[in-house]
Amino acid sequence: MNKGTIIKVSGPLIVAGGMKHANMFDVVKVSEYGLIGEIIEMRDDLASIQVYEETSGLGPGETVETTNMPLSVELAPGIIGGIFDGIQRPLEDMRKISGNTIKRGISVSSIDRSKKWDFKPVKKIGDSVQPGDIIGVVQESVLIEHRIMVPYDVSGKIVHIEEGSYNVTEIVVKIQNERNEIKEICMLTKWPVRRQRPFIRKFAPDAPLVTGQRSIDTFFPLTKGGIAAVPGPFGSGKTVVQHQLAKWSDADIVVYIGCGERGNEMTDVLMEFPQLMDPRSNEPLMKRTVLIANTSDMPVAAREASIYTGITIAEYYRDMGYDVAIMADSTSRWAEALREMSARLEEMPGEEGYPAYLGSRLAQFYERAGKVMTLGSEDRAGSITAIGAVSPPGGDLSEPVTQATMRIVKVFWSLDSSLAYARHFPAINWLTSYSLYSSKLDSWSDNNIAKDYSKLTKDAMRLLQEEANLQEIVRLVGIDALSKSERLVLEAARSLREDFLYQDAMHPNDTYCSVNKRYKLLKAIMDFYYKSKELIKKEIDLDELFKLPVRERISRARLVEEAQINDHFRKIDDELESQLKHLFEVEA
Repeated sequence: MNKGTIIKVSGPLIVAGGMKHANMFDVVKVSEYGLIGEIIEMRDDLASIQVYEETSGLGPGETVETTNMPLSVELAPGIIGGIFDGIQRPLEDMRKISGNTIKRGISVSSIDRSKKWDFKPVKKIGDSVQPGDIIGVVQESVLIEHRIMVPYDVSGKIVHIEEGSYNVTEIVVKIQNERNEIKEICMLTKWPVRRQRPFIRKFAPDAPLVTGQRSIDTFFPLTKGGIAAVPGPFGSGKTVVQHQLAKWSDADIVVYIGCGERGNEMTDVLMEFPQLMDPRSNEPLMKRTVLIANTSDMPVAAREASIYTGITIAEYYRDMGYDVAIMADSTSRWAEALREMSARLEEMPGEEGYPAYLGSRLAQFYERAGKVMTLGSEDRAGSITAIGAVSPPGGDLSEPVTQATMRIVKVFWSLDSSLAYARHFPAINWLTSYSLYSSKLDSWSDNNIAKDYSKLTKDAMRLLQEEANLQEIVRLVGIDALSKSERLVLEAARSLREDFLYQDAMHPNDTYCSVNKRYKLLKAIMDFYYKSKELIKKEIDLDELFKLPVRERISRARLVEEAQINDHFRKIDDELESQLKHLFEVEA
């Protein structure tokens, strides 16, 4: 390792001289504390370094030592269920060393070197392998089978492979390449975080990511391999939406990045997740989750690293053939870190002080999502679904981070403060949100859920849009000015809002909504509308129609347990039919 000396200290930015031997994005160790930093600019022999730890007390003349290695993450069994900081240091291990406050310069291995894993080969001696091929498996958790892959720069014939119990640094496979060189492979690999992991090709996403949130899955669906943004002002429920998606989405693995979030919100995640049960397997949710905690009181520069650390871990599991969902909460805090570092570098500011390259950096992150054919000879597909929360100041969606994000993402869940104040959660505004995947998923839904599913969703959305127009008339001249059919639209839309779109994240039966329950609830509401529409042509009393007892049963349907869904909705169908028939006969 080569050394330079500090010339200037400006918060998390350090300028060091005598660094001709260093390269861009090299990791360096600063001062006697060994603080971890990364070179972000080189001018002659001057290196600008962003330090991922507290820099108070540092001054000119102290040493800077380069590792001549880029910032990388360790990839091996032992990641799942882990809680790391922005540069992949396990928080629990650091707590054991320094207590509840993280001391500077702590060096901890990201992956436990002592733990033994049961390695089971899937290849044998003499087999030819290429980059990305799976050579063996390890049961990392109850839910996740960790697949050991051939490194991207190795190919040849296996000359040694043996089942047994190994730690992550012990040799499990030996491969002889074309030049007769023996390559020894252990379960631990490293990968630079700023470099995308290679794949064969990218597919167009074609299957939905089922989140269990009715408003999202019905009107603004997200695909496996898709990208979405959740913008909203303070208190509108961005973090809760992210938590719900992390808990209930049908991804195989969830990577949750708390990027510059408040400590109390991150604490909720760290306390909740170990206790939550996965609805599909009835196993603890942490058995398929990786948490990266980088709170607002941690050094600002580490926010940038946390985003790249998270997406690299997600790519690693994608390459095994898993569907991974990554939650970034929030990308605005990450952008603020970029802005601070850009200002300290004295770069020309762009809009609102953000650097001119804000849009390209955001694109670099989101473009690493997608559904891909992975390296290897097995025709293996995996996906990364990226969901980023955006925190625009004052809920102003015209600010640079939101606008740059909107140009990239395909799904936009716009959270509305007025809905949040009205206690309507999730506060996703159905008039300003959109999903560009909806048309692609219509045929999938009709084939896999119900033949009339896409028709129901389109009709329901049209009702909600009509309601918004009619409410303007009601505010001006009153409800008596509306025709019977228009009043029916208002009533059906109200039912959609209160009984379908509203979802209680704290209620055990409502926090997650299955595909079957979602379809049946939507169909019950729309069936009431369709059948009533026919009846009102025959001079039916609207007040009596709206007071039918079955309406109460429909409104309570969202709280029904999953096991009772089919019986409950069968009774609703029968009661709706008989009560409408009785009303018609009475009126006649």
